[in-house]
Amino acid sequence: MPLKQLKFFQLNNLPIRYKLIIMFLLISILPSIGLGLLIDYTVERIIGKQVNENTLQLIGKVNKSLEFYVSNMQNMTYLIAFDPGVQQFLQGKGGSGSQAERENSVYAMQKFLQGFTTLYSEVAGVMVVNSKGEYISNELYARSAQPLTEESWFKEAVASKGIYKILGKPGHRNITSHANYKEDEVISVVRAILNPNTQEVEGVVLIDLKLRVIAEAVKDVRLGKTGYLLVIDHDGGHIYSPAKPIIRDIPKQWVMEGSSGNFSKTVEGEKLQIIYRKSSFTDWTTVGVFSSKESALEVQEIRFYVITFVFFLCLLSIAAAIYLAHSMSRPINQLMSFMQKAENGDLTIRYWGEREDEVGKLGRSFNTMLAQMNKLLSLTELQGRQKREAELRSLQAHIKPHFLYNTLDTIHWMARKKGADDVAEVVQSLSKLFRIGLSKGNDIIPLTDEIEHIQSYLVIQKTRYKEKLNYTLDISPEVQQLYVVKLVLQPIVENAIYHGIKERRGPGHIAIKAYAAEDTLLLSISDDGVGMSPGKLEQLRKLLESTVATPKLSEHDLKELKEHQEGDNFKKSKEQQGYGVLNVQARIQLTFGERYGMSMESTEGKGTTVTITLPVLRDIHG
Repeated sequence: MPLKQLKFFQLNNLPIRYKLIIMFLLISILPSIGLGLLIDYTVERIIGKQVNENTLQLIGKVNKSLEFYVSNMQNMTYLIAFDPGVQQFLQGKGGSGSQAERENSVYAMQKFLQGFTTLYSEVAGVMVVNSKGEYISNELYARSAQPLTEESWFKEAVASKGIYKILGKPGHRNITSHANYKEDEVISVVRAILNPNTQEVEGVVLIDLKLRVIAEAVKDVRLGKTGYLLVIDHDGGHIYSPAKPIIRDIPKQWVMEGSSGNFSKTVEGEKLQIIYRKSSFTDWTTVGVFSSKESALEVQEIRFYVITFVFFLCLLSIAAAIYLAHSMSRPINQLMSFMQKAENGDLTIRYWGEREDEVGKLGRSFNTMLAQMNKLLSLTELQGRQKREAELRSLQAHIKPHFLYNTLDTIHWMARKKGADDVAEVVQSLSKLFRIGLSKGNDIIPLTDEIEHIQSYLVIQKTRYKEKLNYTLDISPEVQQLYVVKLVLQPIVENAIYHGIKERRGPGHIAIKAYAAEDTLLLSISDDGVGMSPGKLEQLRKLLESTVATPKLSEHDLKELKEHQEGDNFKKSKEQQGYGVLNVQARIQLTFGERYGMSMESTEGKGTTVTITLPVLRDIHG
């Protein structure tokens, strides 16, 4: 025996108490565990989504702060470029006049530039350089005599043609500061000042932004216990990063797709969640980095409560299952003990419980059963006598068919003797019809007998309908030795005559064919009668489908069929016209299965074709 079947039978052999305990546990514990898992999954997904959205919002606020500072720098370059004193300096007019006037002019411009560092604490220094390499600044000065026009930042500003540009952290430039800011402590921005008429570069404005203002905007944003924000430029260089980052470098290709996004990376065995958003104004990308374990501490707390709830619910379910199983199995065991006593022959035992539930009803039914058994035992002798009498009547009934055959033969020969050949032919056909219909009690008969039976029936009908009824038989030689269920053709042919040929005007024709197709025997009955309407054909098909498998026919279909019949005022004979056909369908499917049976095609005004599908039987045992 397979292992699976062995386990199944072992489960069936368990006492009902254990089965009830298992059932209660499955009903209570499994849904609880499933609900807990669903809650855990849903909470983790929702909180994870909220964490990502909140982090993006924080990054967006940081970006706005950075854009604010950089926007101020941009506005400063415009104000400086439009200052009259700066315009004169760029156009080379600052050197005219006496020495004192020139010194006063330079001093005035330095005071003007110093005003920006005074008003805006984030500004580390401002420098204006003209096309000749001469410069004016409040805090910045050249390290050597090398012209500043050869500096990379000056050339980048010229190449941008008046467009404001953020350079990032300066490197290896010929400029230093009175405040001695290091190159990694400032961010440089530049803009070329163009002549409005000739569009030629007259000079460049350089502003250094203190990096600490960016650090102050970013470092206070904490993501979990160890998470942080960092800012990188368009080349992947770090504008700002904390002193002890979890991951030192963020490759540029990680944050290239779209203006924002999030993804996970495993670095040194630790799974990190990375969320980024790019600023279109500064072209900087603010990146949030935090451990996935710290992404949502609330999930762990909720998970703890869910697990605790499920645990206590399981304990409660186990206790309830044991109690309920015991309370339900105890009266059943009591009733079972009564039945065992009755099984051992004590029919005087009775159930005396007063319960009103199913067990109590079963006990009272048990009492009624024992009373009936006592009553039936007293009737055994009488039933024996009745059985012997029934067998005697059955033996007498088998004598009647022989008497009927003899009587029909006597009538047949008397008609022949009197010259009434038509009467003799009808009587002979009726005798064959009756003999084959009984078939000595056999349900499976040779196909040749079935054909002879339908020929006899058609002879009788032909006598009645004369030239109105015509028929042909086409029996393939290869199927003549097969066996079929008896009386499958006569009900179909009868319907064809009474509901097809009889209703049409003029003579009609019935064609009967028998042939084999693959592993099936096909019997076809076609008539050229009045046919059926599509609705009536569909109803009859549904009845054929539901002959054995009644549930296939819905209550709605039965209601429609009933309304249709009542609406058309069917006569009693027409209401019963499908009885013989349904009987044939039922006998075929009950004998051979639902694979076999009848199918029906009909066209109103042209006729009907019924095809009977049967298995190929070459002997009576199939």
